[in-house]
Amino acid sequence: MAREAPERIRAALTRLQRHYRSRNTGPTITLVHTPHPWARALGLAAVVLLGAWLGLLIVGSVRTPVGPMDTSMTLRPSLSGGTKINVSPLGALELDSHVAPIRLDVDVDQLDPARSQALVEHPERLSGLQDEVAHDVTDGTTELAVRSCVAVVSGATALGLAVYRRPRRALAAGGLALALLAASGVSAYATWNPKSVLEPKFSGLLSSAPSVVGNARSIVTEFDVYQQELARLVTNVTKLYEATSTLPTYQPDPRTMRVLHVSDIHLNPASWHIIGSLVEQYGIDVIIDSGDTMDHGTAAENSFLDPIPDLGAPYVWVRGNHDSGTTQAYLSRLKNVHVLDDGRAVTVAGLRIAGIGDPQFTPDRSVVAAGDPAERMAGIRFASALRDQTRAGTPVDIAIAHNPVAARETDGVVPLVLAGHVHHRETELLKQGTRLKVEGSTGGGGLRALQNQKPEKVRASVLYLDRTTRRLQAWDEITLGGLGLTTAEVSRHLPDENAPGATPSPSAPSVTPSGRR
Repeated sequence: MAREAPERIRAALTRLQRHYRSRNTGPTITLVHTPHPWARALGLAAVVLLGAWLGLLIVGSVRTPVGPMDTSMTLRPSLSGGTKINVSPLGALELDSHVAPIRLDVDVDQLDPARSQALVEHPERLSGLQDEVAHDVTDGTTELAVRSCVAVVSGATALGLAVYRRPRRALAAGGLALALLAASGVSAYATWNPKSVLEPKFSGLLSSAPSVVGNARSIVTEFDVYQQELARLVTNVTKLYEATSTLPTYQPDPRTMRVLHVSDIHLNPASWHIIGSLVEQYGIDVIIDSGDTMDHGTAAENSFLDPIPDLGAPYVWVRGNHDSGTTQAYLSRLKNVHVLDDGRAVTVAGLRIAGIGDPQFTPDRSVVAAGDPAERMAGIRFASALRDQTRAGTPVDIAIAHNPVAARETDGVVPLVLAGHVHHRETELLKQGTRLKVEGSTGGGGLRALQNQKPEKVRASVLYLDRTTRRLQAWDEITLGGLGLTTAEVSRHLPDENAPGATPSPSAPSVTPSGRR
């Protein structure tokens, strides 16, 4: 009995273990979180849209020629659709061409010199320009459609693979992206509005385009007139670029300082190329702009000023009657630009220069122009500020005022005063010894020149000053033919005191006037 007790105990323990094991060996339950179908759908939609957008952003652009222009075409996601044509630096043109979740962006990069020159030399080609442009646009949009399909499928598939790590899900994302693009294309085709070109929306500097070349309806109904204006515009840009690139060049002389005087640019974008070319060829030390750089002085025009820091020389500027306080504030923030007003003076390239802004802002029709009396009072205040600086031992070498009426009041206070405003050149030795130099329009009258029957010439001057005395020694007047003309002239002028037989001529290089080309 004693021996059987341990065996009975072991047997009881074995049965007890089996009993508990049988009760704890049921099926194992694993909790798995299954996303809601709506959440999965939203996640997939986010992957499709983001991937398609990234694909378009990276590889969805097409460079294509349209007539004489080089353009870039791109499809962009949009809530309202339409077409946007960017013409840098002038602004943009928006058309309500279609209703779809995609917008066509066309960036006009530049005029192709060869194609532009062909139009200039063969004006008869303008008659076929409309068909040529239509053909170019068709080719460009076809290539853009193919590339966009590849871009959205690739972008959505790649992002789907990165997110889900399952090829089937990734391919599904790519297929949905292609379907979305196809649906957008069908929507754009179904809502295409060819009459949208008759009612464009202008922005930036192009907002003044209707007043320059007429509204879009007149362009369509009077296409012959529009062709002529287009020819003049193309000729203007091409020929002015050619003229400045072939002007005589000069070796810098260490004994002279060179000042480029420009004025009344009036929003002509070709002016920046002209000024940049003159700065490089003449070795200019400082550029002086006597105002009216703008036309209406609106904030939309400010981007026109962005090329100034890259012209290659310090830029000294005073406000004209077409430049607003907004214009002045924007320029004051640009690098390498010195904005002068209220008689303030700066020392640039060894020259002490002071200036005053025009007291009138004539584009503001709500204010009655004060005329010459306001200009004279501004000039008197300017002369007083100049005298104060002379008494303080910091005399001014060059004074600047936009209006010649104000500039004349500085007679006897400074050796040289510069002005603009009147769009033609004047040089006068005033009664008390101050030399007044008035510059013409470096913008050829600006965009408004299209309205004139005769083109206005483009004018600028290079002033040579002695580095020691800082007095004017000579000046070159540079005159370029305006819209549609191909002339370029350079003429050398000497003050009477530097004429042959008087005090020897300055150290500026000798130049013979260039004739018509």
